[in-house]
Amino acid sequence: MTELTKYYRELGIRDEVYQFGDEILDSLKGRFEEIDKVAEYNQLKVIQAMQKSQVNENCIHYYASGYGYNDPGRDTLEEVYASVFHTESALVRPQITCGTHALSLALSANLRPGDELLSPVGKPYDTLEEVIGIRPSRGSLSEYGITYSQVELLPDGTFDYEAIEKAVGSKTKLVTIQRSKGYLTRPSFSVKQIGELIAFVKKIKPEIICMVDNCYGEFVEVIEPSDVGADLVAGSLIKNLGGGLAPIGGYIAGRKDLIDACGYRLTSPGLGREVGASLGVMQTFYQGLFLAPSVVAGALKGAVFAANIYERLGYKVIPDSKESRHDIIQAVELGTPEGVIAFCKGIQAAAPVDAYVVPEPWAMPGYDSDVIMAAGAFVQGSSIELSADGPIKPPYAVYFQGGLTWQHAKLGILMSLEYMVRDKVVELP
Repeated sequence: MTELTKYYRELGIRDEVYQFGDEILDSLKGRFEEIDKVAEYNQLKVIQAMQKSQVNENCIHYYASGYGYNDPGRDTLEEVYASVFHTESALVRPQITCGTHALSLALSANLRPGDELLSPVGKPYDTLEEVIGIRPSRGSLSEYGITYSQVELLPDGTFDYEAIEKAVGSKTKLVTIQRSKGYLTRPSFSVKQIGELIAFVKKIKPEIICMVDNCYGEFVEVIEPSDVGADLVAGSLIKNLGGGLAPIGGYIAGRKDLIDACGYRLTSPGLGREVGASLGVMQTFYQGLFLAPSVVAGALKGAVFAANIYERLGYKVIPDSKESRHDIIQAVELGTPEGVIAFCKGIQAAAPVDAYVVPEPWAMPGYDSDVIMAAGAFVQGSSIELSADGPIKPPYAVYFQGGLTWQHAKLGILMSLEYMVRDKVVELP
């Protein structure tokens, strides 16, 4: 027994589980090399953006408080984000608390009573249902007279262009496209697919605003939705772009007039983006963005490893073991509540923080069923860190993501399998 396998055994991984994983790893060298090439490209893109904006020590260590007027770190960071996304402008703030908040902000800032919001990719992520008013909620868009419609995907997970053309009407002001699958088992969309959809919609109605929920997708490919026609892209800094260091925050990048509108909604009319103190978080925002390409690469390797492990064991995995990746999320249809719970217990047991805690399903706000979440993270809710979650409802799929390093992601996947074996949910071949 080597010192490495000894450590795995001491952490609770039986030899059979480790060996099963090791056999699968031998076949993944080519995939991992492809992931590293994308990471290298995106690393150079970030460095170039930082150099172009002349990031300096004053940007990183200037501590703005109060109103936050003339905060050089905040303003320069937004220049960097606009450069990374190749957009006219960006809003990057700790006052944007999460991805749902960033999306809600972009929608409420750019829609008015009488406008229609259209999703051409089916149902949005659960927490947006209350933002929109699909599930009645105080302060929803529907309370302000903004209507909503959606077009379901075709059975094979592709866009129903015929139905979309019929759905775009005189009141359709904004189209929202969710890149990642959320708590669905549909495919996540490539940037190329998103670009084709945007071009189709713009041909029908050129003035329509196209917004992409970019959560979990940043730096997975060498281009972003803003490179293929998206007017707005939005996401969370406690996912990919924060690199595991950002303690809070969200971003919106896109057309200047639309971003300015977001600024006025975030603070107040007349103030907009001029206020909003950074409160000492700039170093984590800059350094997190710098690290993000390599952190995303580690998470992608973990997702590919998980897909190959569980596909070999006979489970349906989305995407499958050989498909190209368009986000960091790996869905596994486990078929039973016991499978979802055992998987999440294993992920929690592999964490550096709260590893002794046993996750249980609960009625989490914003969801329509009990949800189990495993995440022993340095930042609460940070899903670029090793985490897994899922609703306790059919088809009983678990959604695995993150891992600040590939090595930690590997441990998490092996530990999830260890707990599945312990709880007699699965047998090794």
